[in-house]
Amino acid sequence: QLVDGDVALVTDAGMPGISDPGSELVNAAAQLGFKVEVVPGPSAVTAALALSGFPGDGFLFLGFLPRRRKDRQEALQHAAVSMVPLVAFESPHRMRATLADLAKILGDRQLAVCREMTKIHEEVFRGTASEALEYFASPRGEVVFVVEGSTVHFERQSYDLSSRLARLRRDGVRAKDAVAQVAEITGLPKNAVYQVWIDLARETK
Repeated sequence: QLVDGDVALVTDAGMPGISDPGSELVNAAAQLGFKVEVVPGPSAVTAALALSGFPGDGFLFLGFLPRRRKDRQEALQHAAVSMVPLVAFESPHRMRATLADLAKILGDRQLAVCREMTKIHEEVFRGTASEALEYFASPRGEVVFVVEGSTVHFERQSYDLSSRLARLRRDGVRAKDAVAQVAEITGLPKNAVYQVWIDLARETK
């Protein structure tokens, strides 16, 4: 116990606290006033990003994607507007289903599939999600996906987005309903759509 001496959190699956319950232990210890230190260790996130060849000056970490297909597709739709690479973990038995969703939601974006990172059978596949589906017939080992960021800047969609919201505003539709409707149509995150709604409100004052 911490009251009796130092306690160490270690893991055999990459950096502790990243996509595991370790953060709960860190938070609990910090809340009780104990000093928490970290010894930098291997991280599949940064290792895969470095191997991918995509720009590493920023990225969006999605952790493990949801198990249910509907939830997984929704998460990918929300992340689709990100201009920086997407990084996600996946287990081998869900890998093909996730690749199919990536192909459906993100189309022919380039990606890197990093399998069995730092192990003897480490492998990096580069191509599209559809090509990866053909390549990985029977996936094995833990996987990290790195997908290139959106090449369509959000501003290019702003005029259509603003016009949709302005029309709904004129029709007296409530902010919550308008944002939900436009987010569903465009696939954009609700918080991004809501910000445009707020900007419109300021402009009309």
